[in-house]
Amino acid sequence: MTDPITVAILAGGLTHEREVSLHSGRRMATLLREAGMQVKLLDVDASLLLHIKAMSPDVIWPLIHGSTGEDGSLQDLLSLTGVPYVGSSPSASRLASDKAVASALVSRIGVSVPRSMSIPSALFREIGVAPVLELISANYSFPLVVKPGSGGSALGVTIVHSAADLPRAMVDCYAYSDHARIESYVEGRELAVSIMNIDGEPYALPPVEIATDGPYDYDARYNAGRSEYFVPARLPDEQLEAVREIAVRCHRELGLSYISRVDFIIRDDGEPVFIDINVAPGTTETSLLPQAVTAEAASRGVEPAQLYLDLLAEVAKK
Repeated sequence: MTDPITVAILAGGLTHEREVSLHSGRRMATLLREAGMQVKLLDVDASLLLHIKAMSPDVIWPLIHGSTGEDGSLQDLLSLTGVPYVGSSPSASRLASDKAVASALVSRIGVSVPRSMSIPSALFREIGVAPVLELISANYSFPLVVKPGSGGSALGVTIVHSAADLPRAMVDCYAYSDHARIESYVEGRELAVSIMNIDGEPYALPPVEIATDGPYDYDARYNAGRSEYFVPARLPDEQLEAVREIAVRCHRELGLSYISRVDFIIRDDGEPVFIDINVAPGTTETSLLPQAVTAEAASRGVEPAQLYLDLLAEVAKK
């Protein structure tokens, strides 16, 4: 393709992560324009499909985070437009965005996952708050983690240190999802491994280690200065390669395509524990994917934008 690729970046929408999505979209649009691409930033609203039809882009890059942006719904619609898009198939997106399903699938290939259970809000109400919370408290050690069954940016996530804090955590969780996921708390280093197609194959970029004073919550993710990042992560080379290999295996097991991000906790004994996988990784100034891309580009002697351009060119050919 000799002419510049025309890219429609989708950002915004009505998910809980709208503001993060807008920041991701604006930053990526700026980077691609500076690299010579023809880019239009589109919100997910009543005029979206009309804009896509009028624009007739070569590629669509959906940067809608959470719920309908990652659960296969948007991917279903984009598939009907006939325009290639950056990301996974609708079915793979559904599997990966459901934390319980994703965890169950990667555990089948021998990847460690936290002990967990899921409770839909309907069942929680039917059985009653007190009996359910009493049973959880009796069977899980504190601290434990309560999180929405889908979604990202740590919205609705609480580290619960005692039974007295559990009711509030459940209420906060159900504000973001109708499924609550309870997980054993895993102590260790937080790592993110971004996967991007390079030369036609899924490739694990340098792992990013996140260090925060406190939980890696929404504020720590998007307010500069709250977190410190190390790229590559401060692990021996052998461990770095091992976690990269595991991330690619998770990506493949879930049937994902082109791009994803796998989050791990590295326990003190060196074992990577799978926490989550993201179908549409963020591209804000503090997001983890761009940091990994920058490190990988430096190792190859190219500008970070080149890796994005190569990815878009590959998607445009499908």
